[in-house]
Amino acid sequence: MITGIKILKTDILSDNWYTLKKVTYEYVKKDGSLHVQSREAYDRGNGATILLYNKEQQTVILTRQFRLPTFINGNESGMLIEACAGLLDKDNPEECIRRETQEETGYKITDVRKIFEAYMSPGSVTEILYFFIAEYHKSMKVNEGGGAEHEEENIEVLEMNIDQAMDMITSGEIKDGKTIMLLQHVRLHSIL
Repeated sequence: MITGIKILKTDILSDNWYTLKKVTYEYVKKDGSLHVQSREAYDRGNGATILLYNKEQQTVILTRQFRLPTFINGNESGMLIEACAGLLDKDNPEECIRRETQEETGYKITDVRKIFEAYMSPGSVTEILYFFIAEYHKSMKVNEGGGAEHEEENIEVLEMNIDQAMDMITSGEIKDGKTIMLLQHVRLHSIL
């Protein structure tokens, strides 16, 4: 266990898309010795994610879009199947996820339930992600979705049976951590 953590210096390495910082800090180890380390942290803001589900049909709404980092890391097509998500910007998590749901999926949801929050990559990214679920019905569809055009999101909306989605985790077709967590949550808690 360490104590007495103090930031000594912060350098901005990049602020092109989001902010990459090099932080030098000191801390005291259990034996009382003082140590100094430098680490890089990527600050992209906090986000929210949601799984839309339909109990009657036993279906979920997911999205598919190109994700450059996965392409760089060996995902041949760069396409990733995932739950709807977005950065908070200046919104609170629930406002954000309502906006993102309508932009990405075309559904205007009513009852949104926060289930937990989690740091997704705490060794290098500052982001905390707020997880939500909400029931959807066909009557809630207000547009085609696909994302905000000015953001070049190019999102495909997918509706699938929960069993198919769970099988896609096993087969490796779904590799997104937040999506796996949400799908497992609705199964673990007998929501679907």
